[in-house]
Amino acid sequence: MKFKEVNINKLFYNWLLISFILVFCMVIVGGLTRLTDSGLSITKWELFTGILPPLTDVKWNEYFDLYKKIPQYQILNKDMLLSEFKIIFYWEYFHRILGRIIGLFFLIPLIIFYIYGKIDKRLMSQCLVIFLLILLQGIIGWYMVVSGLTDKVTVSHYRLSIHLSIAIIIISLIFWILINLKDKSLKKFFINKKQNYPFYILIVLIFSQIIVGAFVSGLDAGRVYQSWPLMNYTYFPDDVVIKNFFDFFDFDNHSLIQFYHRNLAYIITLYVLYLGYLIIKKRDQAILKAYSILLFFLILQIFLGVYTLISGLNIYLASSHQISSLLLVLSVINLCHKYVK
Repeated sequence: MKFKEVNINKLFYNWLLISFILVFCMVIVGGLTRLTDSGLSITKWELFTGILPPLTDVKWNEYFDLYKKIPQYQILNKDMLLSEFKIIFYWEYFHRILGRIIGLFFLIPLIIFYIYGKIDKRLMSQCLVIFLLILLQGIIGWYMVVSGLTDKVTVSHYRLSIHLSIAIIIISLIFWILINLKDKSLKKFFINKKQNYPFYILIVLIFSQIIVGAFVSGLDAGRVYQSWPLMNYTYFPDDVVIKNFFDFFDFDNHSLIQFYHRNLAYIITLYVLYLGYLIIKKRDQAILKAYSILLFFLILQIFLGVYTLISGLNIYLASSHQISSLLLVLSVINLCHKYVK
């Protein structure tokens, strides 16, 4: 399809690009909020009244008193000072504020573009899906926080994985549309041809690794074994007892989850090398360039993952590992866009 057939303009592209940057920043801030254990610092869902942070000592003490009622404070942080609480509060506060900004920044221009007919119907439907996912993301975010307010010191790793997965889907959809607009096309993501299946398999593998990575983060599973390539001198963790087949699906087991995260990385690496063999045979420079970018970010992700582990989960390395995972996802989307036909 020719670009001129799409009722679009530069303003729409720039709006979508800024939305992409905002969501990218949101994922980074969300990761840091998790790494600093700040996600439970605000225990109330204040969609409108929580726009401003506490401005008086009375208000600060009110929020701090609410935090003192949850298990995270009572078990882990009972010696925390108000000054320390303010640090974790602001991480969660900025996370929520950024979520509000993204929702409004996406909705208001979307309505304007629709009223003035600036978006092709297919693009409009895609953007509407993205907005609904943004709304769902906010709901899931609160649903995740609630899981850590009663009998746990952290949020549910299952809910965390859902929250992260939706964020990855949102940023991937926006990125796909941006590539389409830049290439002056409206290429569909799924094209049912045998030659495309290997790349869809890669997306499934990467997406699965992100879910397992969220489990690792939510469970703090990176703390149980901090050696590589072996897990304390063994390939399979020696504290995991498998009595039957269903024990392999114990996704609450810290050691088992870390084992899966490591080995899925090995599988993805081998599979990417196999894709490289397929791509080299095609001798398409654009596809080869996209593959080279993917390979670079895959190597970077593995490097950061290993060093994050052996560093004792250094927060800067852990954050870099999360950021590089986003770049890896985007490089996969870019490669798929170049390859699928």
